[in-house]
Amino acid sequence: MLPKSRVIAFARKSHVGWLIGLFICLGGQVVAEPLHSRVVCRQNITQQQRDELAGKLRRITGWSELSFDRSGALQIGNRVFLGGSHSARSLITQSISGASFIVLEDVSRHPDVAFARIIPGKLKGDIGNQTPSFVVQIDFADFQHLVGDRRARQAFDVGWALLHELDHVVNDSVDAKDLGETGACESHINQMRRESGLPERADYFFTYMPQTDGTFMTRLVRLAFADGNENNSKKSRYWLVWDAQLVGGLPSQQVASIR
Repeated sequence: MLPKSRVIAFARKSHVGWLIGLFICLGGQVVAEPLHSRVVCRQNITQQQRDELAGKLRRITGWSELSFDRSGALQIGNRVFLGGSHSARSLITQSISGASFIVLEDVSRHPDVAFARIIPGKLKGDIGNQTPSFVVQIDFADFQHLVGDRRARQAFDVGWALLHELDHVVNDSVDAKDLGETGACESHINQMRRESGLPERADYFFTYMPQTDGTFMTRLVRLAFADGNENNSKKSRYWLVWDAQLVGGLPSQQVASIR
């Protein structure tokens, strides 16, 4: 579970000072515990969105049978894999069988959510708040505004966004605080990208495009990814670009693209 100070920080960054009450309807019943997985979709995540998210996770993990079942619970299947990231498989395994209950929620076109974020949750019927609970809010629409190099887009999609948020819960990892850093959480995700043969995220924070000062209606920002060994000064550079006016996450301060 995240330490108390960080829980407060997540709530503040999410512009909520209260805990969200949750209930998951499975077979017409309201339950406080998942039946066979600790990662469950709320009903507002459509089947198309579930298929999209599961497809991205299958590509990252190499698990061909990974999917969301009829109740919305994340399932691995037969665990046979072809390629993919070992670290990503480990993270998902720990997430679905861990101590924390994680609910996925669609918040598409939410002005305060840039791609995804995590906030503390509370399960209805959980007397004394015995179960650590979190909500991963995903703005599926934001990913439609991404343009840029193909390899950068492969290394930054809704699957990677979910893994980032799961790592916060499972590994109690933190994000970077200063420009030029990736932070502990994104360092874990970069390990998964290396295992998948993809470029790594070079910075946690996005920056304005050159010659863009943020005063125009179109506020283009970019995020860098890089290939190559740490000791190689000639790393290949890949860029993602989006309009922060459409995606959100650009209030008084620049916030990271995955929070």
